[in-house]
Amino acid sequence: MTQVVKLHVNGADYELALDTRTTLVDALRDHLGLTGVKKGCDEGECGACTVLLDGDAVASCTYLAVEAEGHDIITIEGLSKDGELHPMQQAFIDCFAVQCGFCTPGMILAAVALLNHNPDPTEDEIRDTLRGNICRCTGYTKIIDAIMQAKEVLKQGRKAERTEETDPYVPVTVAACGSAEN
Repeated sequence: MTQVVKLHVNGADYELALDTRTTLVDALRDHLGLTGVKKGCDEGECGACTVLLDGDAVASCTYLAVEAEGHDIITIEGLSKDGELHPMQQAFIDCFAVQCGFCTPGMILAAVALLNHNPDPTEDEIRDTLRGNICRCTGYTKIIDAIMQAKEVLKQGRKAERTEETDPYVPVTVAACGSAEN
C-alpha cells in the first residue's frame, strides 16, 4: 500500500509517496539521494545505517519511514552547519579515524548522539556506545581518540557559548589525537 509520508530531514521537509513497508534507510538513500546513510546488514546489527532521530541514534534499516513522520531526522549530510564540519566530523579527519569509510557516518552519528546525552563520557562509555557499530578495518583506537577529541572541542564550544553567546559549531583549536603510538 502506498502512502504519502512527510519527513523532516536535515532541516528540510519532504513529501514522498512510499510503500508503507519502506524502511527509513531506503527512503533516505533511494528517494532523497542521501547515500551517506549506508545499507549494511538490514538487521540493525552493524550500525552503518545509523541516523539521528530527535537527537537519538537509530538503525534506519529497522525503522519504517512512516514511523519517522513528525520527527527530526539528521543524516551525516546534515551534520555540518554553514559549510563547517561538525566537530565530530573534523575530529575523525584529524585523528585519522577513517579507513574505508563505510562505517564512518554511522560511527560519527552514534558518537554525536552519545555526546547529546552525555557530554563527558568516559572511554568505557564510548566503547559501550559503539558496541552496535562495526568497523572491519580498524581496532577502534583512532575512533575512540576522535570522539575524545570532539568531546573536548564541544566542551570548549559550550563554554564559549555561555560566555560569548557564540555558535557551538564555530571551529575551536583542536588538541592532538591520542598518544604518539597511534
